[in-house]
Amino acid sequence: MNGLTKGRVIRIASPGHAAFALMMIALGVLGLIKRDFTVVWAPVPKGVPAREALVYLCALVSLGSGVGLLVRRSAAIAAGVLLALLVLWLAVWRVRALFLASLVEGTWSFGETLVMIAAAWVLFAWFGRGSGRFDLLTGHQAVRIARVLYGLGLIPFGYAHFAYLKVTADLVPRWLPWHVGWAYFTGATFIVAGVAIIIGVFGRLAAALSALQMALFFLLVWIPLAATRSLSAFQWGEFVANLALIAAGWVVADSYRETSWLTPRGR
Repeated sequence: MNGLTKGRVIRIASPGHAAFALMMIALGVLGLIKRDFTVVWAPVPKGVPAREALVYLCALVSLGSGVGLLVRRSAAIAAGVLLALLVLWLAVWRVRALFLASLVEGTWSFGETLVMIAAAWVLFAWFGRGSGRFDLLTGHQAVRIARVLYGLGLIPFGYAHFAYLKVTADLVPRWLPWHVGWAYFTGATFIVAGVAIIIGVFGRLAAALSALQMALFFLLVWIPLAATRSLSAFQWGEFVANLALIAAGWVVADSYRETSWLTPRGR
């Protein structure tokens, strides 16, 4: 656990860890203010029993886990609780959406949740390692599985670029040429990065570049859009989702820090 601050109340394992924790705090506060599911947890069908209670549960878990991830004594518990709820959410809502929603919508939400699970699992492995209670979930093999989940989560993002080619091309900044070409390129790079991470070939490079691509998308697309015009509720959701995915991708990229950038197969 290189980079951990030992002997202090605040515990920062990496820049990605700090960004992810702060993002979860922001999502928790946003959920309590809106009294609705935020991007990590949405969509949840209307009419679900105790839906309002679930809204507050997700908001409080987001807020509590974000704060807990920054505190030395509670980091492992916070990561574990967040991981457990995300896995439950995947099983209950995201698998269901694969069969009931459109292919793009169903796989996109599935991919988003996989990415968040991967980040939470990496953090749980970091902070829970050595406790002896969760060795199967905190060992090196567990981190490898988390990376595979992240890679799988990237593939729907790339597919969506091809399925919604015109929409994606329209989001490319006007000052860049070949909008359709950029839509194809970014879609392909998500898929290639996902496959590389899954099979373990140049995984560190693929994870870092995927997080960088999401960050560039935020800087070049969402910030200018938010600055120049009023965004719809859906667009604001994508704005926040992009930030959450950047933070999650950063955590996964940080998990490779003991691996060489150009090692064909990671350890």
